[in-house]
Amino acid sequence: QVQLVESGGGSVQAGGSLRLSCRASENSLIRFCMGWFRQAPGKEREGVAALARDGSTTYADSVKGRFTISRENDKNTLHLQMNSLKPEDTAMYYCATDFSLGSCYLAVSRFPFWGQGTQVTVSS
Repeated sequence: QVQLVESGGGSVQAGGSLRLSCRASENSLIRFCMGWFRQAPGKEREGVAALARDGSTTYADSVKGRFTISRENDKNTLHLQMNSLKPEDTAMYYCATDFSLGSCYLAVSRFPFWGQGTQVTVSS
């Protein structure tokens, strides 16, 4: 069964760090454009970071300089290193792929395949 499984969420205080992981059931998935998204209660899902096949990255302005997206091809795993966390980063975080081998756009509508999510809670 083809799937994406997130892990690494939890509760931290403001200023802390977390590393999210997204393991793909097939190696081919992780080589496509991959993205991290989040959704807070009562808000729309939004893009956080995207990683294209060629290694280029895109970040939301709200996380630039604090979050880093990366990929371990040999482990079929996508990561999101989150530093200097803020209460406003609290959300359910999802990884997704758009099955694209080209440009990678941080737009929810372009990603048809999603994991189940992992919760991140940042307290002040």
